[in-house]
Order: sequence, then C-alpha cells, then structure tokens
Amino acid sequence: MNETPLRILTVDDHPLVRQGINTIVTSEPGMSVVAEASTGYEGVEMFRKHKPDVTLMDLRLPDISGIDALAAIRMEFRDARIVILTTFEGDVEVQRALKAGASGYVLKSMRRKELVEVIRRVASGRKVVDPEMAAQMSSYLGDQMLTEREIEVLERIPAGMRNSDIADQLFISEETVKVHVRHILEKLGANDRTQAVTIAVRRGIIRL
Repeated sequence: MNETPLRILTVDDHPLVRQGINTIVTSEPGMSVVAEASTGYEGVEMFRKHKPDVTLMDLRLPDISGIDALAAIRMEFRDARIVILTTFEGDVEVQRALKAGASGYVLKSMRRKELVEVIRRVASGRKVVDPEMAAQMSSYLGDQMLTEREIEVLERIPAGMRNSDIADQLFISEETVKVHVRHILEKLGANDRTQAVTIAVRRGIIRL
C-alpha cells in the first residue's frame, strides 16, 4: 500500500529558485509540491489554503521576512513544520527563526540529497540546523545580546548619522547615545563604529 506523499509548499521570490526546489521535490518518490508563493503574505495564504506537511521558506522576501511569515503561520497553526532556506548565515537570524518556531534552518547551497533528507527529517518531527551555522551560533553563546534601543542606535550608524542626529531622532540625549555606542562596541567586540556595523550585518543583527 502506497504511503500518502509529503505535501510541500515553497516560498521564494526567485522563480528559478522555486523551479529548482520544485524539480527536486517532485522527482523524489513520496513527495509533491502542492503550492508555491513569491511573497511572505502569499506564503501565509497558501499555507492556510493547502496546509502542507513541510514548508520551505526563503529568509529574504519582498514584503515581510521569512521569519515574520513563519511567525504568522505558527500563530494559526502551532504544528506547522517550516524550514528557513537561505543564503544568509547570521547566527542571530538562526536564533530568531528557531525562537519563532522554525523546524529547520539550512543553506541553499546544500546538495539535492541533503535537501530531501531535511524535508523527511522535519516531516518526522525533528529539527534540523545547518552544522556550520549551529557551530557559529554556539560560539556566541554567553555573549550579551544588544538591547532594542542599542539596535535602534546601531541601525542609524551606517547612514552616517552623528551622535547628535541619532539623539534627535530617538528623542534621547547625546550622552545617552554615547553610552549606547560604547555598550554596542563592547558587546560586539568591535574597535570602532564601522567594525560594529560590519559585525552586526554579518551576524544578522541589522540589515543594510
């Protein structure tokens, strides 16, 4: 007696990427693509409509992030099994995804056979995180996380804002901004503001 095929939803704004993933899935016995979406909101709608067994979700989407779409789906469907599939390796993004309820976080550079295995493992109820990203994430364990206010300050540094400009925009004193910048450098292990931005972008704390 044949088993019911695993039903897959792919969410990615690049048609060629979706086509590639769909080709891998449909050529695998016991799997089928039930729907695809090119935006986060469309992904949420397609999930509501088809209730797939596993969703492959891009991290970078044109409207909302894959993590926001994931969180929206999980609010309605607590058992949703969603894998973030991305080219981005920031440890903070991994933490955000897992906290939001992701069943997996893997890189698009993985081999065809590995993707199939990820789908099967997630469908069986297990979590999967790319080994390199898991190692990177563990290397930052124990590090102090930036506060929301520190992130707000940091986000304004790449625009070339002076401390006084940041203070005006956030309705805080210039001295408070200086304190936040000092804490940011300490927490990120950065020597200056430029290096802090570079580290923060690499780790997925902010986006440029």
